[in-house]
Amino acid sequence: MTQTTNQPAPARTLLDGADPAPLFTPFTLSGVELSNRFVMAPMTRAFSPGGVPGADVADYYRRRAAHLGLIVTEGTYVDHPSAGSSDRVPRFYGEDAAAGWKAVVDAVHDEGGRILPQLWHVGLARREGTGPRPDAPVLGPSGVGFDGAPRGIAASVADIDAVIASFARAAATAKEIGFDGVELHGAHGYLLDAFLWSRTNRRTDPYGGTPASRARLSTEVVTAVRDVVGPGFPVVFRYSQWKGSDFDARIASTPHELDTILAPLADAGVSGFHVSTRRYWLPAFDGDERTLAGWTKALTGLPTIALGSIGVASPFREDDAVTPSLSLARLLELFERGEFDLVGLGRAVLSDAEWTRKLADGRLDEIRLYDKAHEAELV
Repeated sequence: MTQTTNQPAPARTLLDGADPAPLFTPFTLSGVELSNRFVMAPMTRAFSPGGVPGADVADYYRRRAAHLGLIVTEGTYVDHPSAGSSDRVPRFYGEDAAAGWKAVVDAVHDEGGRILPQLWHVGLARREGTGPRPDAPVLGPSGVGFDGAPRGIAASVADIDAVIASFARAAATAKEIGFDGVELHGAHGYLLDAFLWSRTNRRTDPYGGTPASRARLSTEVVTAVRDVVGPGFPVVFRYSQWKGSDFDARIASTPHELDTILAPLADAGVSGFHVSTRRYWLPAFDGDERTLAGWTKALTGLPTIALGSIGVASPFREDDAVTPSLSLARLLELFERGEFDLVGLGRAVLSDAEWTRKLADGRLDEIRLYDKAHEAELV
C-alpha cells in the first residue's frame, strides 16, 4: 500500500464507525441496472495516441468494472473541429476510435459492468494550434476568456448548430457501439459550461442574458441527443459551479436560479445529473445546509451523482487541508438523508482499482491511497 507520511491509515479514518452497506445496494438508472451506488468519475489521462483508445485503455476500465456500479469514461472529444487540444486524449469519431471504444465496452461488459462515455467539447480551454485540428479556432460564447479578457471567437448560430449536431452524432455512435448511456460534459468551464456562466457568456441573443437563456445551448444539445438515442437510453448531464480557473465561480447564486437552469434540461430529456464539487459535504447556498447534489435532487427529482474529494485524504488541489474527505461517515449521513443516489469516485479508484471491493470486504488497510507524486504509475 502506498501512503504519504501525512496521510492517516484508512482503517482508522475511512469509516469512523459508519456502515457502508447502503452504498452496495443496487440502483436503476433509466432502466439500466447498476450493481452498487459507486460511479467512476471521468479523469483525463491522455493515454490514447492519435485519439484512439488501445488495449491498455480497455484493460484500465475492465479492472475497475467488476467493482463499480457504473463507469463514466474520461472526456472524449466530439467531432466539432474546435473540440479538443490533444492528440493523446481519446476522440469519439472515426472508425479507428469507434473500434477502440467498442473494445472498451466489451471489456467492461465482460466483467458485468456498465459504462457511459463522457462527450466533451473543451471550448475556451482549448490551446490554439494544438489537438486533432490545429487550425481550428478557440470557440466560446462571447470571445472572452475565463478572466474576462478577449479570447477566441464568439460562436455564431451556425457554430452552435454544428456543436449541437456533433454531440448528437457522438451519442448515436455510443448507442450503436453498445454503451449503456452517455454523459454530457457541462462542467468546469468547458464549452457548455462557458455558456452557463455569466462571466464568459455576455451574449444578448437567445443564448445569453438570464440563467435560463444561458442554459439554452445545453438544453438544445440534450434535446438533439435524446432525439437520436430515443427514450430510455440514459443521458446524464454533468455540471459544476466551480471552474478550473476560479474555484469560487457560480452559475447560480440561489436555488431559484439553479432551478431555472436544471428544469429545462430535465424537460429536454436528461436522465440524471452528475454534480461536480470540490468538497461534496459543503452547503451550496447561504442559509441552508443542503449540498449542491442535494439541491439538484430536490429540484429535479432525478437520479443524482455526488462528487467531490470522496475517499481521498485532501480536497482537489488542496493538499494541506484538514477535511472529512477520507471519512465516509458524513457521506453516508447525506446519502441516508436522500441528498443523492450515487457516489462519484475519482482519485480514489484511479489509485486503487479495487477500492470498493476492499471497502466491502473490510480490507481497509490494503487500500492504496491516492498520492499525486505517483500518479503517472497508476493504470
